[in-house]
Order: sequence, then C-alpha cells, then structure tokens
Amino acid sequence: MASPSARRSNSLGEAETRLTESEKIEGKCGLDAADWTKIDQPASCGLSEFLFKAERVMAEGYGVLVNTDEAGTVFVTNFRLLFLSEGSRDVIALGTIPLATIEKFNKIVIKQPSGTRQSEKTLTRRLLQVVGKDMRIIIFAFRPRTKQRRAVFVALSRWTRPARLWDLYAFSSGPSRCSTTTNPKVRLVNEYYRLLGMGSLRSSIAAIERGSFKLSNDWWRISDVNASYDMCTTYPFALVVPKSIRDKDLLKACTFRARCRLPIISWCDKRTGAVLARSSQPLVGLMMNMRSNADENLVGALCTRLSSGKEGRRKLYIADARPRKNALANGAMGGGSESSSNYFQSEIVFFGIDNIHAMRESLVRLRDYLDTHGTKSSDGMSSFLRNGGWTWGGGNLSSMSASVSTFGDSGWLIHIQNVLAGSAWIAARVALESASMLVHCSDGWDRTTQLVALASLLLDPYYRTIDGFQALVEKDWLAFGHPFSDRAGMPSFTGSGNMPLEISRHSSSPNICTSSLRQSSGSLTSQAPVSSNTQHSNNYSPIFLQWVDCVSQLLRMYPFAFEFSSAFLVDFLDCVLSCRFGNFLCNSENEREKAGVFEACSCLWTYLDDMRASEGSSHVHYNIFYKPSKHDGPLLPPAAALAPTLWPQFHLRWSCPSETQSGKVEAQCRNMMEKYSELQRAKDVAERYTREITTTVKALTADLLNANQVSNSTVALAKKASRENTGIKRAIESLGCRVHVSANLEDNHTADIEDHPADLPQTITTSSPTGETVGGGHIYDEKTDMFVSIAVVANNDDVPENPSNRKCESLCPLRTRDGGCRWPNAGCARLRSQFVGLRADYDAFDRLSIQDSYFQPE
Repeated sequence: MASPSARRSNSLGEAETRLTESEKIEGKCGLDAADWTKIDQPASCGLSEFLFKAERVMAEGYGVLVNTDEAGTVFVTNFRLLFLSEGSRDVIALGTIPLATIEKFNKIVIKQPSGTRQSEKTLTRRLLQVVGKDMRIIIFAFRPRTKQRRAVFVALSRWTRPARLWDLYAFSSGPSRCSTTTNPKVRLVNEYYRLLGMGSLRSSIAAIERGSFKLSNDWWRISDVNASYDMCTTYPFALVVPKSIRDKDLLKACTFRARCRLPIISWCDKRTGAVLARSSQPLVGLMMNMRSNADENLVGALCTRLSSGKEGRRKLYIADARPRKNALANGAMGGGSESSSNYFQSEIVFFGIDNIHAMRESLVRLRDYLDTHGTKSSDGMSSFLRNGGWTWGGGNLSSMSASVSTFGDSGWLIHIQNVLAGSAWIAARVALESASMLVHCSDGWDRTTQLVALASLLLDPYYRTIDGFQALVEKDWLAFGHPFSDRAGMPSFTGSGNMPLEISRHSSSPNICTSSLRQSSGSLTSQAPVSSNTQHSNNYSPIFLQWVDCVSQLLRMYPFAFEFSSAFLVDFLDCVLSCRFGNFLCNSENEREKAGVFEACSCLWTYLDDMRASEGSSHVHYNIFYKPSKHDGPLLPPAAALAPTLWPQFHLRWSCPSETQSGKVEAQCRNMMEKYSELQRAKDVAERYTREITTTVKALTADLLNANQVSNSTVALAKKASRENTGIKRAIESLGCRVHVSANLEDNHTADIEDHPADLPQTITTSSPTGETVGGGHIYDEKTDMFVSIAVVANNDDVPENPSNRKCESLCPLRTRDGGCRWPNAGCARLRSQFVGLRADYDAFDRLSIQDSYFQPE
C-alpha cells in the first residue's frame, strides 16, 4: 500500500510493482557500495501523502533494504513498517509490512573476518531482520555507531505488541461506515433464513432485539437459547437446532461437550434434510464410558427421515478431525471420541489432521525454504539465484515444486491435502448419500471450522460467490468462535465491564530465521543475534491462512465455479493479517460485542466492496472465467485431483516475484476477455440483423413464389383464352367475317365481324353479362379493359360470294332444283348453322309451316 489516494485500492500485501525502478540504483546504493559518511539525516518530508487516516510516524532511520540493495528511509508508524526509497521516492512494497503481520523481528550484528583489510567503519554491520506471517523475510542494514536501528527496534517492540486491544490501529482509524443492515448479527440471521428456505425474508436489529427472528421449517428451527452467551461464550447468539429438541434439552447437552460447544447445525440441505453439524469433543473420560442422554438425543435428531420416498432414517457420520491416537490421548484429560454403539445409526471416521503446533512449524519451514532458494533472498548476497545461478533453476516454480519432499520437508502441502481430502469426503457423503454429518476436533474451532467451511463451499454454489464467501466466513469462522486474536498473536478481550484489555499470549523463546544466517561467499564469517522479539505465543497458528490456501487450490481445480479470483483471496488474507479492520479482532462474537468493535472499527467488507466498485465487473477480484451454470451443484473432486501445489500469488510473491506474473497474465486475459465480450456483443448484433434479414428474404421469397404461381396461372388462362379465341376467330372467319380487337376506346380499333347474309343489311351488337355496352355496339369489360365490337354487314354488291355458300347450297337437302328452299322459314339454313357448327335457331321450327308441296313427289 502506498498512498491513501492512489494506492489504497491496492492490498496491504501488494506485490512489488515498482521493483524495476529500485533495480536502477542497485549496486550504487547497495550494502557494500553505500558510502555511509555521505548519507544525510533521515527526513519525513513529503511522507504525509503515503500515510493513511490516523496513521502517525513513531520512529525513523536511514538504511538499506538488503533484499533488493535499495537505499531509503525506514519509518515505523502506529500501523506498519514503511520503507521509502531514496531513488524513486516511492514506497517499496517488499519493505513495507503492517505491524500485525510481523511475526518476529531480530537485531543481528555481522562482523568482517580478521584477515581482511578494510576500513574500521565497515568492521561491523547492524542488521534488523523482520519475519512476516505473509511468507516474507526482509532485512534492513543501518549505519554503524548510530542509534537509528535501536530507535526502529524499540518502536517495533512497542507497537507490534500493544498492551491493550484499544492500542491497535483499527480503533484509531475511525468507526465503520457500514449501515445497520450490515450488522454481523443481522447478516447471520439472514444466512439462517436462506438455509431454512426463507431467503426472501430479511432481519433487522429491531427484530433481533424483539426476539422475532426465531423461525422454523419442517426440520429445523432458530433458537435464542444463547442470546446472552450464558450457555456457550464462544457460540453465536442464534443457533440452528433440530425442531424436536427443546431449549432446556440444549442446556443439558452442552455440559457433555468441551467448552460447552454442543452439536449445532452449520449447514442444511432444505431439499433433502441432510445437515452439516459441528461441536467439540465429548467428555467421555479416561475409560471412555461416560454418556449423556441429552447429547445422544440431540445427535440422533440430526438423522431425520429420508425425503426421497425411502423408508427409514438417514445415516449419521461422526467425523473426528484428529488422528485416532490423539483422540484417545485426550481421554486422559477428560475428552475423547464417541462410540458408534451409543449413537443411532452412526459411523465414526478419523481424518488424522495434525494440531495447530504442527501447522505453525510447517509454515515456518516452508517460509525458510522459499527464502533460501528464492530469487529475492533475505541475505542479499549469498543467494546464487539472485545472480542467475543454476541451483534450483533460478527459483523456478516448476523445479521448486517437483515433489513435496523438496520443500525442506516442510509438510505444508501434505497438511493442505489432508484438509482437502477430509472436506471432499464429507461433501461426497452428504451429496451422494443424503447423510448427516457431525464434525469435531478437540475444541471445535480450528480443524472443525476448516472442514465444515470447506465442505459447505463444495456443497453450496452460493458460497462460491463473493457475497456467499462473506456469509460463509462470518458464519463458520467469526460467529462460531474461531480464536482469531490467539491465532494471530494479537491482544484479545479478557476482561468484563471496565476491566482492562490484556494480552492473552506468552512470549516464546527467541528464534532466529536460519535463512539469514547463511554464510556469504567469503565476505562474512561470523553472525550473531543481539536481540530478538517474538510477536506470537504458543497459541499462534496459521489455521485461517491454511484454509484460504485450500480455497485457492479448489479455485485452481475448478476455475469456472468461483466468482472471485485468486487476487481477491490474497487481498482478503492481507487485510485479515494486518488487523486494520475490526471484523477479525478478538476470539468470539461475544468478545467483539463487549469491546464495541463494530461501532469503533472499520469494516473489511465495505473496504473490499469499495475497491470493486471503482472498476465494476472488470476489477481484478472478479474471476473472468466464472460460469455459474457450469457448476450449479456440489463440487465433488476425485481423490486424484486433490494434489495441491504452492499458491504462487501468496507464497512466492516476495521470494520469487517472477513466478507471480500470473497477475499480469490474468490482467492481459481480462483485457482479452473484455475485447472478446465486445466482439461477442457485436457478433450477437450482427447475428440478430442477419436473422432479421433472413426472415425478410424468406418472406419476400414466399411472396415472389406466390406471385410467380399467380403469373403462371394467368399465363395458362391467357394461353387457354388465346386458343379459344383462335378457334372462335377461325370459325367466324370461315363465315367470311373480319374480327378487329382494340385495347381501349382511344385506339379506334374494334373487333368487327363483317358478314354478307342474303337478307337485308344489318348490324348485330353483342354484349356479355360482365360487360357494359358503350357507344354503338362497343362492349367494355372492366376486368380486362378490352373493347370488343362485332359488326355484321350485308352488302351483296360489295361482298363477293363466299365459296362456303355454294357448298352450302349444293349440300342443303332443303334446296329445290330451281334454287328455292323447301323450308323458307328455317333460320338454320339461312345462317348455315348446320354446316359451321353455330347454334341452330330452334324457334324457327316452332314457326315452321308445313306446305303440301313438301310431301309431293318431284
């Protein structure tokens, strides 16, 4: 973190982004090349721009950051140890560490060998080693025969080990900006509502004070039996318990469990009725023969009837996180483990996870190993890797993680694998068998919390979102009393009322990190610790860090299942280790409430929300590969997939910065994903337009086909009419008539049929039902826009004799020899209908008069 304005968006453990600037003066301001006689006195001018609200400088001294050979000023504030580079005048991330993140610090004196000929001023060097809980080991070198190192050491001793809880920076930075809806109690009750299938309901402080939050479903209910924390001081005020168990039975059952941490439901499946419950070890005694009816009834109530139509009750697994021998050894102190014969339809399983002391020692060995073989060694001189040596492949991650044993036999990854395997087994039993699960260790707040929280993360997709992750941490880690103050080595609330707040830890023996004592290549021969100061007590242990490491392993195995990214986990863990916010202070909900943490301190969740709000969905905290539909159910990793590796973004960011370039790669991937999203949106728009155009083309094609069919029908009708007209025309022309057709009146062309009958001249005008007569003998059809005029004209003088007349006269049976007609009134003969096929005039037959001469012989 660098400045309140431009750098507050970065995490407290921000990677060394300005390393290239510091390397520009490397060698010039290094430990060997520094001219101590020309160094000006340190000054804090211009430092205010890098300080946070209520952050004050307590001591300062000029020195060299040995890890990078960077010269500058070391400041001790009431919140952090800050290193300001002399060359770039900027804060160096590697040399800046919150005071609460410091595990221990030591004063070291390095003497030159007696055979070397060097000036007296370089015979001894004053070093200050700072070991952090975030996997870094840094060393500062100070000018000899000055009191600068002493001033820095005294300030660190005073402010890294405050005597009271109120002396922490979290109480100086100001009250929380959270609204009443973000009160931890309100958030816990809202999460209970979601688990019981009442997610639409929302609680409030007023409802909690009235006690109106005690709702239930068919199986479970919310109880306020611990509202005043009298039953169990480390449990939350509200508990989810079986509906059939009364509060007075809970009070009886709590006496059979260590620290009164009785079996309580942590997660439940509202569809099947299966539950995840947690507790502490039972007090069965040395002979393992102590029993409690109330405890057995409470545990038996977890085995509800199966909801899948099968008869009977579900199976119960009791998962003991400890090794079996450790569980039996606890019997000597009154503890122990359950007997399956005493609990209905149950099976006891031991996971063999080691205790907090083994985890602490494992992390120390891993940190020393990484510092020894990393590219940014804390000794600044003897590491071959810093100078491109071949040992360990130059600090390459693949070579360092070739096998678990190569990590200095730290065993850290083995512990991670054990926790992952136990959590996966629990999730599989609940998801596949609909079994209920009771998990405990000794006190039920370390290994139990790890297993239950991780199994809930695997079972419930909601916990894999940012909001769900917050709810999970607050429920299983904060509400159920993980001792954060003891595990982080911070002061906790141990008094009541107006009693002072004491430190609840004890100093352990001094311990100098072995990585800083490596012998240089011929320059240094004796190194001796002068004084040391250890931040933690015997109760310090990286239990929460280990759990977040397990989450990062799941994120690596299932990159599409989590809304948050690895950068979010790093920033979140740095905030927790720094104790800058009040959320993770004290050891329980009860202590935080008595100390007034919520009202006096800032809220971590609000801080992270503000960071994301500045950039929206493109913020580095969001996982660019997140696809909730891909993993909308439980995650059940196979055993072969539970092979953990180092978490580069956290474990290697200080010792091997090059291995944490995945953050830059992730940023590039994010940019590419944004461009891909833009292209995808453009593609969607183009596809939509294409679909619209395709639909339009299909409609036009259908219309064109219909028009083509109509046109073809019209052409067929026209051809048929043409054939008919041709036949009629030929028939008419066979009578000696002429036919003229015009399209409209203006053409002056008509369809005329001229004939030469034997009688008087006459003009015959015909009309059809669909036409109207226009003018003299013109027929107009509205549908066809056609005029047809037929005229029959008799003019024997002008019209030559038609050959058909001669044929008709010669063939007509009614003709007499003298040329007369035996049937003079027969119109058929006159119109030649008998021969040309025209309709005969049958009315003429009615008017026919039969003459006697017709029957006379010729």
